[in-house]
Amino acid sequence: MHNTNQIAAHLPYLRRFARALTGSQTAGDTYATAALEAIAVEPGALATDLDLNAALYKVLLTIWGSVPANRRHHDPVLADATPADQHDIEQITPLPRVCFLLHTVEGFSSDVIAKLVDRPVSSVRDLIDEAEREIATQLHADVLIIEDETIISMDLEALVEELGHHVVGVARTRTEAMALSRKTTPGLIMADIQLADGSSGLDAVSDILAGAEVPVVFITAYPQRLLTGERPEPTFLITKPFQHEVVKSVISQALFFDQRARLGSKTATLVRAAS
Repeated sequence: MHNTNQIAAHLPYLRRFARALTGSQTAGDTYATAALEAIAVEPGALATDLDLNAALYKVLLTIWGSVPANRRHHDPVLADATPADQHDIEQITPLPRVCFLLHTVEGFSSDVIAKLVDRPVSSVRDLIDEAEREIATQLHADVLIIEDETIISMDLEALVEELGHHVVGVARTRTEAMALSRKTTPGLIMADIQLADGSSGLDAVSDILAGAEVPVVFITAYPQRLLTGERPEPTFLITKPFQHEVVKSVISQALFFDQRARLGSKTATLVRAAS
């Protein structure tokens, strides 16, 4: 039986995954909490053929998969979206995204993922490939990078551009970030935590979000320090040093849920107008 401290050591990463999976800090943490509560009630819920880290993900995914909406290929909230919108958003089906996140962000092998999602290994590899193809069809965004280290910002800019997005500017300080956001109106923000002027990327993003709704991906070498539950925390996190596939996966999730939210808002507006 695993003790509380052993489980707690894996909790920040479980919460990171749950948030990326759901696109929401609140929803992600709800699933993570439900997983912990399930284990507390029934310690046997932890699979014995997996290590503790993977076993925790297995419990969370079992709970997530028990919600019918999470297994749908098409979301009724998008019923009034244009055909082009539906192509970009509805094509990203749940299971491929799950496998892609588990592989790229969490670093699980295909063999382990097969156990986490109850699929053959060959099927998992096909699902990851499918997610790759689906992501390639997504809408591209104008990206604002907030990063004070030149080499890292250049590397990140190259990766973002390679993925088909357009970098509208790179800010090294909180003040520069605010000025660039007003000038360029980015569709996605990627922000480091510690900036050149000693301020926090969290503060810079908070300034920007006070005047606009923009999906944000934070970059940090210490994700566990941001997932303590003691203050407002990011939904999407990339860990330094970052890899191409991780950047692709997290950006995809951030844009996916932002577009989904916008289409949902559009549909709600049309319903209210019709009534």
